[in-house]
Amino acid sequence: MNDISKNGLWQQNAILVQLLGLCPVLAISTTLVNAVSLGLATILVMLLANLAIASLRTLIPYEIRIPVFVLIIAALVTVVDLSLNAFLHDLYVMLGIFIPLIVTNCIVLARVEAFAAKNGLAAATLDGAMMGVGFLWVIALIGGLRELIGQGTLFSGIEMIFPSLTHIQLLPADYPGFLVMMLPPGAFFTLGLLIAGRNWLTARTKQRLPNQHMEAAPSAEKTPPVAA
Repeated sequence: MNDISKNGLWQQNAILVQLLGLCPVLAISTTLVNAVSLGLATILVMLLANLAIASLRTLIPYEIRIPVFVLIIAALVTVVDLSLNAFLHDLYVMLGIFIPLIVTNCIVLARVEAFAAKNGLAAATLDGAMMGVGFLWVIALIGGLRELIGQGTLFSGIEMIFPSLTHIQLLPADYPGFLVMMLPPGAFFTLGLLIAGRNWLTARTKQRLPNQHMEAAPSAEKTPPVAA
């Protein structure tokens, strides 16, 4: 279970390592609220899809597994899409086509095929949740950085979810903004820096481990024999 959590959150992160689902990540991460909203919707679909398919895996013929997987995912996405339209219409309009496109998101289908269809109920559910959380924290970080640098705020659009709240102005009100960060190039720059940072941290950790083992190893010096 610990390995599943580590893989989803860091070691096999869907965005930073596998580079899956980049279309919605780059397109919708203009603000923190948009990014978190899409991330939460993706978590819900991944968790329920893994749960459903792990429960039915022995009943699904191998030859038609992919169409069945897509059908289950599409049904779950439809529920999420209609629920957003009914209860959070302004947010639904903002996210647009990217909620229905979760059906074709490589992250969801890849985890269903690679893990849920081959493992038990508890492991598959945890894998779906952790992969979704790994997706969420990365897209939220991208959205927060782009919004902060691009327009000097955080939580812009929060009133679409909680009408009594408003965004936070972190930079001076006369901040002119940095338009590039709100455009597609800003998304590519931010994602590239995060991938580079993750690779640097991983490489540094690997360098430290051998040094720690060498320091912890007992001295190999031979002691002279004791005379009887």
